[in-house]
Amino acid sequence: MTLDESQARYVEGITRLLSAGERVRAVARVRAGGGLTPAAPPQPAAPPAPGGPGLLGALLNVLSPNITFGRADGAVDWLFFGVGGRGEPGSQASLLHHALTVAAKGSGVRDLVLGVTDQRLLLGATAPVGLLSSSAADERAQTDVELLGSVPRTTVAARVGRYRLNWKRLRIDFADGSWLSFHVPLADSGRPLREVAAALSAG
Repeated sequence: MTLDESQARYVEGITRLLSAGERVRAVARVRAGGGLTPAAPPQPAAPPAPGGPGLLGALLNVLSPNITFGRADGAVDWLFFGVGGRGEPGSQASLLHHALTVAAKGSGVRDLVLGVTDQRLLLGATAPVGLLSSSAADERAQTDVELLGSVPRTTVAARVGRYRLNWKRLRIDFADGSWLSFHVPLADSGRPLREVAAALSAG
């Protein structure tokens, strides 16, 4: 299975998501940028638990002002991975990053795929496969892409450049001021990322 053959299957998977008359301009298999990421979208408030907080809940309420694991985790993420995206809760970057995070938490291994058409930027994930799946299963999964989200092409801008030690990083800026980054492994070609950026910049 060559890289060109895999790329063709990703294109096929994205094509299946399109509306009538919509045309593919670029497709890239990507990885989400690590480090600090956009805030999660607002979630519905959970109903209060019956019977009060209990002893453990009361104890945690007393200790919580002194618990700073979240901040420490954020500092570690920034130190090792930098910034993978920015955005307020509910921003476009927030919504797309939440969607890809949920997809990654499911069972099996999935590839993230960016697609650019003459109308939209699409973010999708291939069907999950096992770590020891057959080549045939991998090939079927590459054509079975689930749409995680999309935005009008004219409302985004993109560029490829270096970030820390990675020379193959794609940054996508949305109209609301939020942004996300994606990359490919250092051993992979950066051409698909450049094609996505060019397609988003084209008129």
